[in-house]
Amino acid sequence: MGMRIVFMGTPDFAVPSLEALIKSGDEVVGVVTQPDRPKGRGQEVIPSPVKVVCQREGIPVLQPLKMKDPAFLDALRQWAPDVIAVTAFGRILPPVILTLPPHGCINVHGSLLPKYRGAGPVQWAIIRGERETGITTMFMAEGMDTGDMLLRETVEIRPDDTAGTLAPRLAEVGGRLLVETLRRLKAGTLVPQPQDDTQATLAPLLKKEDGSIDWTMTAVDIANRARGLSPWPGAYTFVNGERWTLWRVQASDESSGAAPGTVTKVGKDRVEVATGRGTIHIMDIQPSNSRRMTMAQYLAGHRFAEGLRLQAVPPPAE
Repeated sequence: MGMRIVFMGTPDFAVPSLEALIKSGDEVVGVVTQPDRPKGRGQEVIPSPVKVVCQREGIPVLQPLKMKDPAFLDALRQWAPDVIAVTAFGRILPPVILTLPPHGCINVHGSLLPKYRGAGPVQWAIIRGERETGITTMFMAEGMDTGDMLLRETVEIRPDDTAGTLAPRLAEVGGRLLVETLRRLKAGTLVPQPQDDTQATLAPLLKKEDGSIDWTMTAVDIANRARGLSPWPGAYTFVNGERWTLWRVQASDESSGAAPGTVTKVGKDRVEVATGRGTIHIMDIQPSNSRRMTMAQYLAGHRFAEGLRLQAVPPPAE
């Protein structure tokens, strides 16, 4: 007997979950996603990646501005879901929704809970230098990612992974694990496990200013940060007052003894910068108002002097 499922999700990360549900044999009776938002320079209003799938598959969609809106709650009740599945929806669900489906609400979270609770688990696992992360499915409770865990699967973080390369691999695992969680829910074989709150860490939503590089950190920490902040918001520094995004950097143990942020060597395809411990090799950059390029491409047309100081904040206006 198939279950009636309502899915809630918004970005690319949520798409494999929805597509796995569509193929699973259960019935996706409706989808809730964030309102269409203006994007890019032209501020063109575009639907979420999840809504695009729904339009293709002919699945009804609700896009409430407020989660407690009575008209929205009525429509949700009329769908009569047995269970609500949630992947990267981007809104906190109020108790009135958490208690609506008889089998509860199940969330796909992009970390091995209780580590990295919050909206940025993929990015923070890389920033913190983890070698592995994963997907946890859980019953949703009122706190932020605090509910009882259902299934977990580990995913390796490769040395050259960015948030942009790791997220799609996690999302695919998430879709598979969600379907397996629902299969066991129907079979009555799920064993919910409470989280150990003493082991919990937080992964808050990243802000643009989190991209600013503090050169007094270790080279390894800066390199991990640059990977975790790619593609958004991007790790950046100021070079002669111009903002540069550093897309690809490498850490080495070499120490120059120079002050953190000082350019210690200019090679053919890289610039070396002193840090709090070790050296950062800058490989790929994007100067403001320019495209992404290799350091070799930039150096072919620009002079760059040793001894230059890179700054975490722009210099004060004269």
